[in-house]
Amino acid sequence: MSIRAIIGFALTIYFYAVFLWVILSWIPASTAHAVGRLQTFLDRMIYPVILPIRRVIPPVRIGGGALDLSPIVLLVGIQILLRLVR
Repeated sequence: MSIRAIIGFALTIYFYAVFLWVILSWIPASTAHAVGRLQTFLDRMIYPVILPIRRVIPPVRIGGGALDLSPIVLLVGIQILLRLVR
C-alpha cells in the first residue's frame, strides 16, 4: 500500500468516527454501558481536533438551545483532505 492509500484510509475511518460520534451524542448512556464506553473512546479521539474548531466557530444560539456547527466543519475538512490525497 502506498502512503496516500494509508492516509486516505485513516481519513475515511476518522470521517465515519466523527459521524458516529455525532449520532451517539443524541443517545444518553452511562459509561458502564457499551454505548457509553464507545462514546468515551470517540470523545478522546475527536475532542483534540474539534476543540480548536469550536474556539473559532462557537455554537449558534437558536432560541433556548445552541447548534454546534464544528462537526460539520470537521467533516467537510476531512472530505477536502480526502480529495487532495486521492
